[in-house]
Amino acid sequence: MDTISAKNFQQNFDVYMRQVAEKTKPLVVTAQNPDHSVVLMSKRDFDANEETMYLLSNSELMARIKHGDAQVAAGKTKRHQLRNLGIDADM
Repeated sequence: MDTISAKNFQQNFDVYMRQVAEKTKPLVVTAQNPDHSVVLMSKRDFDANEETMYLLSNSELMARIKHGDAQVAAGKTKRHQLRNLGIDADM
């Protein structure tokens, strides 16, 4: 993760905003007071992290996923042919 000063960030705001959005790599913006430092990330990455945290915090869902993983590991799965439901695969 790259790190820059708040002053450098302010002076090159547009460059760093574009860089973070395009590279989807967070950027640490440091302040003189370490408690005021921030991490800048793309909206797409933020949304993905929020979704992940939501899923991980749902104990019932996680139990179902673990149960499914155990079934796969034990070979208790079946292959099914999916039928065409009229949904465009490019959506």
